Amino acid sequence: MNKSTFTGTTMETIQWFVFLLASSVALPIVIGAIYHMNFTEVSGLMQRSFFVIGTASLLQALFGHKLPIAEGPAGIWVSVFTVMAVTGLQNGTSLHDTLRSLETIMLLAGLFLFLLGFFKIAQKILPIFTPLVTGTFFLLLTVQLSGTFLKGMLGLQGNSNTIQLIEAILAFITFFMILGLSTFAKGWLSNYAVFIGIVIGWICYVIFVGTQTHEGNVELFSMPELFAFGPPSFDLSLIPIAFFIAIIVLSNAVASIVAANQVLDRKPKDKNAEINKGTMFSGVSQGLAGGFAAIANVPLATSTGFIALTGQKRKLPFIYATILIIFIAFFPPVISFISTIPGPIANAALMASFVQLVGLAVKNVSLEKLDSRIVTILGVAYLIGMGIMFLPTEVFSDLPSIVQNIMSNGLIVGTGLVIIIEQLWKTKDNFD
Repeated sequence: MNKSTFTGTTMETIQWFVFLLASSVALPIVIGAIYHMNFTEVSGLMQRSFFVIGTASLLQALFGHKLPIAEGPAGIWVSVFTVMAVTGLQNGTSLHDTLRSLETIMLLAGLFLFLLGFFKIAQKILPIFTPLVTGTFFLLLTVQLSGTFLKGMLGLQGNSNTIQLIEAILAFITFFMILGLSTFAKGWLSNYAVFIGIVIGWICYVIFVGTQTHEGNVELFSMPELFAFGPPSFDLSLIPIAFFIAIIVLSNAVASIVAANQVLDRKPKDKNAEINKGTMFSGVSQGLAGGFAAIANVPLATSTGFIALTGQKRKLPFIYATILIIFIAFFPPVISFISTIPGPIANAALMASFVQLVGLAVKNVSLEKLDSRIVTILGVAYLIGMGIMFLPTEVFSDLPSIVQNIMSNGLIVGTGLVIIIEQLWKTKDNFD
């Protein structure tokens, strides 16, 4: 390996590593706040999540779909964690017991996904994921998470209920710096826009805002703990919830694989095998998350935005980055340092990646002629799906828990409506 190739691979590895961290560091903090975890418990959740993210991403790249798609906690699982915390308290279940139930749901969802892939059922479901469905999924995903990212950029975290002006200014500078470098710069400045933006943003944040310090001793080395929330708590009502989530994770996986192939200008030799293997290892990922009491992962659609933003299409740096994130998961001091990445800066980097994802959503939807049928399907899905996102969770409190978990999630409802209506409303061309 010559010097230029070594330097390029190193920089690409670091940038993938930073992207994996930026995609993963914020949500354990969010979940920790919902479940009233202290700093030590949040650090443990972050450690276990990093380990699962790195392991799942590596397994997918080597044995699953074999694409550079980062695994990470995403909207569907954050929604499940959030809704179950609320519904559990309403039903008299403690937050600790809810976490034990979530371990069970992740294990069951993993089992369902593995079986769907192993018995090649996933490939039979593939035809329902048309460009209209994947485009709708991407657009609703950006709508659902853009609010979370924007709140993070504005400093609306923890006890902050008003915009933190300096933090917001630094976040938007980072956001536009990443977009500007990736769009207008040439060479390495464009390729490493995300890394450069986060580093400069972090430095500026330390200078103008400062850093947070946390008291307490941190072990130099520790293994991620199995069943850290306690033994899984099983209930028959968890089975249908886990199955439905598995189907949504499958739709997420299919959409991410299709999008990655588009951005990489790649036509797989056997699309069905790629989907089946990707589904099997998505099941392994869910199982790992349940076993290690982490936040369950999905193949992140933002990986496609990252690839488009940076032009990084090689798989080897991605593999190196996943190994690196597994390695650091055994060293709590490193985790503690990473947890000091300012939330506004991390959220700004993720928001920049979502710009490309919006473009991909529009591209997928526009692959079909926007006739009255397509416009009606999109209109129904978008209005109802997005409308649900603005409803408070408690409006569904009188419904059974499984219905609450489905109906309170606009991404699930909107995507489901497109699938159902498109399959029921066939035109003459659809039957030919």
